[in-house]
Amino acid sequence: MTSRDYEVFALGDVALQCGLTLRNAQLAYKTYGRLDASCGNVIVYPTSYGAQHYDTEWLIRPGRALDPERYFIIIPNMFGNGLSSSPSNVGPPHDRGRFPGITVADNVRLQRRLLSERFGIERIALVYGWSMGGQQAYHWAALFPDIVERIAVICGSARTAPHNQIFLEGIKCALMADPAWRDGYFAEPPVRGLRAMGRIYAGWALSQAFYREELWRTIGFSSLEDFLIAGWEANYLRRDANNLLAMMWTWQHADISANELYEGDLPKALGAITATALIMPSTTDLYFTVADNEREVAHMRHAELRPIPSIWGHRGGNPTQNPEDDDFIDRTVLELLGR
Repeated sequence: MTSRDYEVFALGDVALQCGLTLRNAQLAYKTYGRLDASCGNVIVYPTSYGAQHYDTEWLIRPGRALDPERYFIIIPNMFGNGLSSSPSNVGPPHDRGRFPGITVADNVRLQRRLLSERFGIERIALVYGWSMGGQQAYHWAALFPDIVERIAVICGSARTAPHNQIFLEGIKCALMADPAWRDGYFAEPPVRGLRAMGRIYAGWALSQAFYREELWRTIGFSSLEDFLIAGWEANYLRRDANNLLAMMWTWQHADISANELYEGDLPKALGAITATALIMPSTTDLYFTVADNEREVAHMRHAELRPIPSIWGHRGGNPTQNPEDDDFIDRTVLELLGR
């Protein structure tokens, strides 16, 4: 722990939307760049499903949209990801399968406390997020419209759609079918379940065209089986399965209107967003779809729908090995920051 590259904000005992209290809550975060005198150069960049800041900080680069030489960038680690409070790092009674359900709204409200109490930040230039990070960006704009100037939602949604729910049920059930699943938690790493989850995820996260054109060859894999084993199985074998389930619960309950402000009225919540919004689905994303984002943008005041013309499916929004999509997203976000 002495060599860790992030900070931890102690939140104390936190009452959650689910009705339980998370005691001794800890929010892990990392900052990049410097806060200017006006505190007006802030970008919040939340993590995505299964990710820690180590996995996403590649996007923070001088001369690009998330430029640490111009902006003060904060990556708050989502609860359940193994760095912030999670099934894997809290003690009884909330360890493993007894970890309370933490909503996206809970995450964002506690991130708000971090910004205000630790840094005195009352204005955010941009909330940028991919996938579940995009869901958090939407929540920031709906819950704190007087603070957030812009949002960039990359392959995300304001509410988890029914088809997205089915995808999540599939990978959840594959994981829980492992014999290590007992009495509501994993007693040891579910190796077979994690391998199965990785293979199912591979079919959803990338498009039919990606596989037809064998683009896995362009990123260092010698065969499709090599891609599934070394790319997808390996990715989930390094994760804690109880953490994965906790974050999946958060994903399944994502809804910017599921709170006392909007009482389940999604159009009302979308209409309350005053931030300039850039909504960027991938044209081939199988579970955060262009059609769902079109419905959302129709209720928003200052939103632009700018689909990413990609055959990388959902992964088109996190183009770590895909310079074309990376450049498209970066140019578009730079335009947003220039407004």
